[in-house]
Amino acid sequence: MTGAITHVEGGTITTARGFRAGGTYVGIKTYSEDKMDMGLLLSDSPCSVAGVFTKSTLVSPSVTVNRETLAAGGPVRGLVVNSGIANAGVGEQGYIDAKEMAAVAAAGLGVKPEEVLVFSTGVIGVELPMTLIRKGVENIELAEEGGNSLARSMMTTDTRTKESAVSVNVGGAEINICGVAKGSGMIHPNMATMLCFVATDAAVDQDYLRSILPDIADSTLNMLDIDGDTSTNDSLVVLANGAAGNDSISAGSADADAFRDALSEVLVQLTRQLAQDGEGATRLIVAEVRGARNLADARMAAKTITSSLLVKSAVYGADPNWGRLIMALGRCGAETVESKIDLYINGVCIMESGRPVPFHRDAVVALMRGEEVTFGVNLNLSDGHATAWGCDLTEEYVVINSAYTT
Repeated sequence: MTGAITHVEGGTITTARGFRAGGTYVGIKTYSEDKMDMGLLLSDSPCSVAGVFTKSTLVSPSVTVNRETLAAGGPVRGLVVNSGIANAGVGEQGYIDAKEMAAVAAAGLGVKPEEVLVFSTGVIGVELPMTLIRKGVENIELAEEGGNSLARSMMTTDTRTKESAVSVNVGGAEINICGVAKGSGMIHPNMATMLCFVATDAAVDQDYLRSILPDIADSTLNMLDIDGDTSTNDSLVVLANGAAGNDSISAGSADADAFRDALSEVLVQLTRQLAQDGEGATRLIVAEVRGARNLADARMAAKTITSSLLVKSAVYGADPNWGRLIMALGRCGAETVESKIDLYINGVCIMESGRPVPFHRDAVVALMRGEEVTFGVNLNLSDGHATAWGCDLTEEYVVINSAYTT
């Protein structure tokens, strides 16, 4: 059945055919058993590529190099990533090091420097240890089962890897769309999130891929909030190598919607995993807004709820203080009419047509003590709808970030 999405249990970025990956420890981060801080991804054949990047005005030179690579329009074969140092806030040397890192990785992969994207994440204001990075490339063994190693190599304060894979039938061919991501703090993205790499063995027209990715990012990773801060290194890239043998997917083709839906599903799953692993988080927050005047209003309302420090704190305490939802809706910038608003907490109605509805407080508190708290909002104005994700705010978040570099 064309368009039926199947989740691949245990899938990772190299579940997509024709991709290999690996990771190693080179010494950028403080040593501990099984820690990695550098990784590689390689496609057996050239890839169509699309990417979106941070809208911060102070960016890592690694982002600058990747923007230049994508602007050149040529195919890409792979990527290199390091964690522990962001290669940001270091002046011209950062650009020189990013170019060299891509070139060193390309030599190790047997491809051209302009075919390799380069990524860094970690502490801002520290230069890359290029001697360690040069040696690191030599130590990475690529494997079809290496996706988890790549995911581990990009972790900073993450407590676990974020990996997702789906398959879908398009035009009689089974394609895979698979991704890895990292991010636990400094997440209130204006494009995607910290770092997210997606690989697919589908053949996809590059212009089409680039046309759909920004909006997919806006409805998934851009609807995520951990702490209200946007990184200098935020990057989302998608590589498509065509190993599945399908007819190339382009705008208007019969399989375009099926591919787009499957790509969106991968990014939704990665977004949820990122939110669940927010620094110090104990609960996932989901805000589902319906009935908004338009899509923009729905997105503003949903994201304002998940980014509110007061809402986050209430979730941490399992406090059904729904007044904080009203507060967030009132300041979000979306059109609201109080007499039309319906509110729900984990499916329990607490406001209908702008008036409080009696509810069993202890029952709702018990629901909020679960792993996921969902706020349902219906503005009852039109058909705009959006979902945002976030996490609660805990003491542990302050502990982690009070000693990030010490």
